[in-house]
Amino acid sequence: MSAHVVHTAADLRAVEGRPRAVVMTMGALHDGHAELIREARRRVGPDGAVIVTVFVNPTQFAAGEDFDAYPRTLESDFAVASEAGADVVFAPTAVEVYGESGGFGEQSVTIDPGPLADILEGAARPGHFRGVLTVVAKLLGMTAPQSALFGEKDYQQLTLVRRMVDDLSMPVEVIGVPTVREPDGLALSSRNRYLSADERQVAAVIPRALDAAAARMTPQDAIASGLEVLATEPSIELDYLVVTDPQLGPAPLEGQARILIAARVGTTRLLDNRPARMRP
Repeated sequence: MSAHVVHTAADLRAVEGRPRAVVMTMGALHDGHAELIREARRRVGPDGAVIVTVFVNPTQFAAGEDFDAYPRTLESDFAVASEAGADVVFAPTAVEVYGESGGFGEQSVTIDPGPLADILEGAARPGHFRGVLTVVAKLLGMTAPQSALFGEKDYQQLTLVRRMVDDLSMPVEVIGVPTVREPDGLALSSRNRYLSADERQVAAVIPRALDAAAARMTPQDAIASGLEVLATEPSIELDYLVVTDPQLGPAPLEGQARILIAARVGTTRLLDNRPARMRP
């Protein structure tokens, strides 16, 4: 199957195929993205349409973050998307998405993500999820899918997108796809390319810490075990390691839970998470 690239919402309206699924990305595609696309193809079947968006969204970057440096690799992204089964790569300009402002400056209408956006990543990156949900809402409107697939690696983002879709009664199913990992367990991420060879070895401690935490029965023991593993690599700068319920509420004493971590290796900030079960 060979995909084709379109740059405007008007061109998208000519895309045939029902049902329609969308995979939203900021480009720099890797096999984690490819798995999202493959899962989208499995869900819509040979007669459906799979749309991959490639758009580096300016409104989710704070001042001093890596918007200008974020990799833009449309040619290779197209190859990955096409090989994985996409029909269309939608690569709009910022003006196409945000109008004349291009996403810079005050936006007249945005999505308020609510208090869940003020914790974890939201505390570290104020305003980030307002930008994320606003662009997701815009791209859902432009692509008009029946389903949208997101990776579980960005678990807080996935949770917030699900809540937005539910709260605003959007006619789309949000599907979470398990994290794709390197052989040593490191979660695939576009930002992994920023790691040096030595930093890459250090980063492998992060999934090992999650594994250790998930093997424990109580939230307190889970955190203690994760911190013990992280302490074997003092160069890792930890932002947070927490246990929550699956909706990012308080840690349960019993039942399904989620363990989330954010840590910096060198100048690269990495996120990961995994499910766990707490037992009294």
